Amino acid sequence: MNTEQLKEMATQVRRDIVRMVHKVQSGHPGGSLGCTDFLTALYFKVMEHKPSFDMNGVGEDLFFLSNGHISPVFYSVLARSGYFPVSELATFRQINSRLQGHPATHEHLPGVRIASGSLGQGMSVAAGAAMAKKMNSDSHLVYSLHGDGELQEGQNWEAIMFAAHHKVDNLIATIDVNGQQIDGPTVSVMSLGSLREKFEAFGWYVMDMDGNDMNAVLEGLAAAKAACGKGKPVCILMTTVMGKGISFMEGTHEWHGIAPSDKQLEDALAQLPVTSFGDY
Repeated sequence: MNTEQLKEMATQVRRDIVRMVHKVQSGHPGGSLGCTDFLTALYFKVMEHKPSFDMNGVGEDLFFLSNGHISPVFYSVLARSGYFPVSELATFRQINSRLQGHPATHEHLPGVRIASGSLGQGMSVAAGAAMAKKMNSDSHLVYSLHGDGELQEGQNWEAIMFAAHHKVDNLIATIDVNGQQIDGPTVSVMSLGSLREKFEAFGWYVMDMDGNDMNAVLEGLAAAKAACGKGKPVCILMTTVMGKGISFMEGTHEWHGIAPSDKQLEDALAQLPVTSFGDY
């Protein structure tokens, strides 16, 4: 896809997100909307991946979603890039659906490699998968996505230390720096200080990226790829706005995990133009 097509797809993914969460009155729209541009660029432009889906992931780039509560955006991007039928998005969070509130492997949903309901574990898995690729002489990359509030979990820092020590330089870990978590602003709940200084102190290469500008995302991911293979894992500090694209959801933790009403859905969809890709 070219940049304009990616922007249109991101709009469609945002329409999917709010419709999915509204239908079952359950889910996490805020972070999903904020990370839409990043995941759209990753799956439709940047990663070398196979929608035919092999769990081992040999000979392709891998992605691990650590902040699993933003499953609506993950499911939408997977479906629209061919992993499973787009129509299945209508089953989100329903009994016996493969599209559970947090991604799980028990349902064998193509594209999902780990269960990520519990926060803080994705960094460990991504580092291990990237190290396995190096040991197997597989030159492809491993990408992961983490919430900034999620970094309050201590397991992350063990994995961050591990990846630097073992020179896992085929790993690109992106942190969604939206400054919000379920209980309020991260600075109020438990301040993270300078993430750049922390990651650099642990031995990572660190870069910044605007996660809600498609051109900036594409440029940032290209720069991150170029930084791989030089002895250090790569961290992207991605600034986003929670609820991006819907005015009344933007910039507040209040939309971390609640669903829009009928009227709010109508208002949200009015801000997201109908696309050529079509609603499910």
